[in-house]
Amino acid sequence: MHSDFKGVFAALTTPFAGDEISTKKFKENIQKYNGIDLAGYVILGSTGETVYLADEESEELVHEVKESAAPEKKIIVGTARESTKATLEFTNRMAGHGIDAALIRPPSYYKSLMHKEALLTHYLTLAEKSKVPVFIYNIPRFTGISVDSDLIVELSKHHNIAGIKDSSGNLSSLGELIPRVSPQFSVLLGAGSVFLQGLLIGAQGGILGLATVAPAHCVKLYKLFSEKKLDEALKLQLDLIPLNKAIIQTYGIPAIKYALDLLGYSGGPPRPPLLPLDEKGKEHMRALLKELGLLED
Repeated sequence: MHSDFKGVFAALTTPFAGDEISTKKFKENIQKYNGIDLAGYVILGSTGETVYLADEESEELVHEVKESAAPEKKIIVGTARESTKATLEFTNRMAGHGIDAALIRPPSYYKSLMHKEALLTHYLTLAEKSKVPVFIYNIPRFTGISVDSDLIVELSKHHNIAGIKDSSGNLSSLGELIPRVSPQFSVLLGAGSVFLQGLLIGAQGGILGLATVAPAHCVKLYKLFSEKKLDEALKLQLDLIPLNKAIIQTYGIPAIKYALDLLGYSGGPPRPPLLPLDEKGKEHMRALLKELGLLED
């Protein structure tokens, strides 16, 4: 049973010193997040620039998050590679560090051949042989693949498939999916702009880039929902939408990292070829953080 995968998970960034990862800054960030009532952390995801990291760097970060995270925080790690074999090997290598689950996006290089049968075989093979529970990662914006609802329902029946992080933002599809999946299957939202709406239709929580920049606000939103204070929850959700749009749709990773610098975390530059946020973007981000009371005038 995987019902304990619920609540707000922060999708952590990867700090760099020059063009090298900085485990020191990563540790310092985690120690600050530990003081917030987050359910856990996701590393080596999209927010963590995972596609720009070598396996050895990734393993260093996994080791550090296990060393630094508060004991009650769950650790979910992005382990996807393009082949089933490489994904399984890396997943079980990370499992050796004591992680709680693996987040696995669909292979996408040969996306035209990633039909339902190919993805079913891929995920079932991983689920059968993975030493930790598997989360499906549906992020069509980056992969070009939208995982089929019927496929998700079928995969939800497997005892070692814990759930899905759905970053599609498609509430209509989620509304059709949630009543059909197995009871132990956790649906976690990946889109901060519709976090409350997802909770209202039955999602168990979220893995949010927004929770990296505004963790206390996201936790408060989840708590207000849980306490059925829906008017307050709706107001907070609406207040958070402009910030979420800026960091996810408009500016992306550079904006998340710049915001973290402003808020006393270690953000730093993204890894090239990503470029730092320009001055116009910086001004916009400062204004958004001030509007939310995250930054003083």
